[in-house]
Amino acid sequence: MNSRNLILTCVCTFLCGCSVENILSEKEYNQGINVLPLPQNINVGSGRFIISKSTQITISDDSLGQVADFYARKMQASTGMNVKVTDKKVENAINLSIDRNVGKGLDTELAAESYLLSVKENGVDIKASSLRGLFYGMATLMQLLPAEIESGHEISHAVWSVPVVDISDSPRFKYRGLMLDVARHFISVEGLKKHIDMLASVKINNLHLHLTDYQGWRIEIRKYPRLTAVGGTRIDEYGKEYSGFYTQEEIKDLVKYARERFVNIIPEIDVPGHSLAAMAAYPELSCTGESYDVMNRWGPFPVVLCPGKENMFELLDGVFAEMSTLFPSEYFHIGGDECPKKVWETCPACQRRIKEEGLFDDKEHSAEDKLQSYAISRCEQILKKYGKKLIGWDEILQGGLAPEATVMSWRGEAGGIASALMNHNVIMTPTSGGMYFDHYQGNSQAEPFAWGGYAPIVRSYNYNPVPDTLVKMGKEKYILGVQGNAWTECMYTEDIVEYRVYPRIFAVAETGWTPDGKKDFNDFSRRLNNMAVRMDYHGINYHIPLPEQPDFCRNHVAFTDVASVSFGTSRPIKMVYTTDGTEPDLHSPVYDKPIQTDTTCTIRIRSVLPSGKMSMVREVRVERQSYKEPDTGRTPEHAGLKLHFAPHRCMYISELSEVKEWKDSVLTSIEPIARLRTNQYMNVEFYVAVAEGYFFVPEDAIYEFSSNNTRITVGDYVAVDNDGKPQVNSRYGKSMALKKGWHKIKIEQISNFIGGWNSQHRNSGAVMMRKYGDEKWTDISKDNIKYN
Repeated sequence: MNSRNLILTCVCTFLCGCSVENILSEKEYNQGINVLPLPQNINVGSGRFIISKSTQITISDDSLGQVADFYARKMQASTGMNVKVTDKKVENAINLSIDRNVGKGLDTELAAESYLLSVKENGVDIKASSLRGLFYGMATLMQLLPAEIESGHEISHAVWSVPVVDISDSPRFKYRGLMLDVARHFISVEGLKKHIDMLASVKINNLHLHLTDYQGWRIEIRKYPRLTAVGGTRIDEYGKEYSGFYTQEEIKDLVKYARERFVNIIPEIDVPGHSLAAMAAYPELSCTGESYDVMNRWGPFPVVLCPGKENMFELLDGVFAEMSTLFPSEYFHIGGDECPKKVWETCPACQRRIKEEGLFDDKEHSAEDKLQSYAISRCEQILKKYGKKLIGWDEILQGGLAPEATVMSWRGEAGGIASALMNHNVIMTPTSGGMYFDHYQGNSQAEPFAWGGYAPIVRSYNYNPVPDTLVKMGKEKYILGVQGNAWTECMYTEDIVEYRVYPRIFAVAETGWTPDGKKDFNDFSRRLNNMAVRMDYHGINYHIPLPEQPDFCRNHVAFTDVASVSFGTSRPIKMVYTTDGTEPDLHSPVYDKPIQTDTTCTIRIRSVLPSGKMSMVREVRVERQSYKEPDTGRTPEHAGLKLHFAPHRCMYISELSEVKEWKDSVLTSIEPIARLRTNQYMNVEFYVAVAEGYFFVPEDAIYEFSSNNTRITVGDYVAVDNDGKPQVNSRYGKSMALKKGWHKIKIEQISNFIGGWNSQHRNSGAVMMRKYGDEKWTDISKDNIKYN
């Protein structure tokens, strides 16, 4: 290489180094303090500590090597520097030490998680009274570094620096958790490890695994191999096999991985309800001994373990014995929720148990309620034998609370308040507090399909787990903490689970750690931009708020003259859009005012984070229409609609042509379509139905349509299309410009299971309409339907 080329190479290397340093230090998402959860006390100074090739992690004792080695490996992976761990004092070091005075005066468990962090220009000092506290202090230091520290691969020519700062920190609650339902949809061991990494980074200390339910048994029990051999597999509505479970060796590996990151794993075996997978494996566990298949759909079912039989408790003893050796957690969750007790009323074994144990009715509880309490208490006794404490959902209050049980309050806060007033520990996880991640986090018309409910991140963030009632009664000490729950009925893949969980779990992290008075949602939203980049490096598929119309969110807008469509997001985020059919990208027009058009077009719009990461594309069809004339100028003769019905099973509208024999009748109102049903679990029969006729439009206007039926056609225009989709929380249909009068309508309904959902679940059979701009929907009533 000649001297000129050598000089050019050096200059390019220098410029590249400066450029990358500027990218890391000046990117919008790296500016400011981005620690999450927000520390108790933080004082920012001037200057920065720079991690260089000479930087080492010093430890005051060899026992601290576990934490030091963990973070040395992480830092080395992204910085490319050989960050060594030493017990010698060196310059420019990150010093870890145990100080028993850190957290002094706090509850023992809170003190163990407390830490002091002091960053000076010449070094960093982290002190704590335990390894856990040091781990959390280092987690905070990692968040003070640029988000690229999570890259997992070397970023060349970067200068890694931390602002000068003093932090004293401790958690508000000792329990901060996430529940993952792996029974409905299985999550791989590697997928769970991704979650554990993210939880540890934000000081979430408990991962609760819901391992069993109607739809699957997901953990190997060697004494009872049929639990996984039979209970671990179901056949879906397409005839495909769905299976999966964790071997005991995989559990050991997972628990070890979590313990290295100070995350405790709490297992849940749900009894006596939600136990169909176990009864499919061992039918003798039920009251009737009837054989069942593992369920391939969602919802409560009237099948339950039989606490009148001793074999139920014998099996649970064997299960608890094996699992207690796998999970070092002091807690063991037994579910106890949504227990169907009707069968116990006629079960001879259950009634005998009630009589023998004196579990008779009183003013507050039925005998069957007390039988449930008896079953839960027996579980508690078994678990105590193995050194475990029992946790259950708040239904375990029914019939009387087991002596030492901890309650997870999910049906609001009432169960938690009642438990705390009885001096029982409580973990708050109410649906009303935004703790259910299967609920929509944005408008249901914009977001991917979900079970229902509405839990935007601001609700999760603003939740206070300590009710005023308990403060007034001096019982707030019984609130152990808070947990977010991810029930996976509608989370068909691991990507969807991540999309539902993140970033809402970060709101739970801050709710569980930071004093309520120090929380600030606007600042939290800013810090989420930094966390987003960290999640990118971990391969997390997180939610980015989608553009939504601020009045009524809809995916189809009809107009007759000029349309004006406005958008906003749940927290301030840039939006870009196109109207020419192309995908919006970083070079597309920025949305800054309502989009107006006098021609038909499709608006494609998406949100953009400061990192440049973009949300999925939201499509809104804007269609110019002329008013559609009535299909008949006179009133049809007969009340109701013509109904064609067949007891036939199919999946899609296109298969209706295969139906050879139809039964014809008259449908007097639209609603009863949903009530033509029966089956062994929920009185549902597979069928197809087509209703045709006319409905009356009261005035010239643009109307919107909505229905959970399979398809609605107005004239020759498909107004609602749920074909092949779960018919729960259907998206609103299309808009139509209609003139006053009688218009043709066709209602097609396929009774089946799509995505595990009964097509009639929460489906009244109604067809709803509203005038554009109105808030209230109105059912098309029996007075407004006729046929000739």
